[in-house]
Amino acid sequence: MTNRSLLLVFHVLLWLVLSNTFPMLSAVTSHRKQSRVHKHEGSKDGRHDHDFDHFNSSSTSSAHHNGFYKPHSKIFDVISFGAMGDGISDDSKALISAWKAACLIPGATVKIPSEFRFLIRPVTLQGPCMPHLNLQIDGDIIAPTGVAAWPKSNLFQWMNLKWLNDFTIQGRGTFDGQGSTFWNFSQSRHTQKEIKHQSLKMRPTAVRFYKSYNVTVRGVQIINSPQCHLKFDSSQGIKVKNITISSPEDSPNTDGIHLQNTHDVEIKHSNIGCGDDCVSIQTGCSNIHIHHINCSPGHGISIGGLGKGNSLACVSNVTVDSINVQNALSGVRIKTWQGGLGSVRNVIFSDVRVSNVEIPVVIDQYYCNKKACKNKTDAVAVSGVMYKRITGTYSYQPMHLACSDSNPCTGIKLTDIRLSPVNASQFQQDAFCWKSYGESQGPLEPLSIGCLQRTSRSIKPLIKSSNHTC
Repeated sequence: MTNRSLLLVFHVLLWLVLSNTFPMLSAVTSHRKQSRVHKHEGSKDGRHDHDFDHFNSSSTSSAHHNGFYKPHSKIFDVISFGAMGDGISDDSKALISAWKAACLIPGATVKIPSEFRFLIRPVTLQGPCMPHLNLQIDGDIIAPTGVAAWPKSNLFQWMNLKWLNDFTIQGRGTFDGQGSTFWNFSQSRHTQKEIKHQSLKMRPTAVRFYKSYNVTVRGVQIINSPQCHLKFDSSQGIKVKNITISSPEDSPNTDGIHLQNTHDVEIKHSNIGCGDDCVSIQTGCSNIHIHHINCSPGHGISIGGLGKGNSLACVSNVTVDSINVQNALSGVRIKTWQGGLGSVRNVIFSDVRVSNVEIPVVIDQYYCNKKACKNKTDAVAVSGVMYKRITGTYSYQPMHLACSDSNPCTGIKLTDIRLSPVNASQFQQDAFCWKSYGESQGPLEPLSIGCLQRTSRSIKPLIKSSNHTC
């Protein structure tokens, strides 16, 4: 072989050696740099964090407690952000940190894992966030106990969610408001600090949405709220399904679901038992559909009270069908305060089964929650209300329609109402109609239900003038 050939072979061998060595050196250098970063970020004392190795090997865990997370992962487990889940330690900061990280990632999930109990003090989880954000509740979230544990500024709500769009709460877990200390409050049993604190007469709502759109709540349980369990305020595009709401029958003002200034709502396939309205529909609500709901105990499905303090109230296009109401104060109810303005219109109650309900069908335009209220001539107008296939048993009175002298109820329709007393041997009140106009068709049981008045020409100008505000 010539010298020229030997030189060529030497250059080829040198190139092969260098091309294999440099990448290895580059990889080693990169690994050392990453190790230094991990030691710096993984622990305060610079020691290697074995949890970090486990985190790196998992495709479902998204973040270490220090906030470091894999960019491609979309699961933000609160345990990875430092939550203890022992029901004693305050895990509020961990939840907020996980939320803030997930909020930046489309399709992300904040995970509350099963078999843990997370003590969360009043928090606000707010947007705007990237779309398709999920809060996966598989464990239990518990509120602080004791009135004094709640800051005065946070007595409005416990879990406050606002400014969200395309958001879902789902899972098999529980929100536990631990509200018994609020329900059973008495000065003899509490400290002076708690007495002064409660003088505000405020009790927090468990889960509240504000100005949120395209929201779904499904699967979870909400129990023992100090006041209302689930509230939607100034929101639109709401779906609630397959949830359970539960608090004792004697827990005061613990509405199941409360709607206010909210549109386009569907509530279905859920069980609600509480100390007040199973579903409460307040002013500013429209296009509400409630179906396949079990309500026991409670005060039934209620529209109102509306018009308190001479205020304007507008509710329209409400459909309630295929529901069971048991052991309740009312079945389906519309209640308004004297002196209010506005209207309730286009309401359908159908396929309502009641069992041991005091008064299954109620319109009360003289609503008053204290011993006495002053008589006033103005009233929220009630028109276009249909009751169809209301069946079952009552314990006091089958129907009570008490409408305003100055602004009567019109367009009331009763079809196939069949109600019987729980105990036929006890004295029962007949159905009552006052200033309620419309039509009815059989079967009607008892016969006293056929007490509607025919619409007269004399009331039409009055009805027309009362509705212009909505």
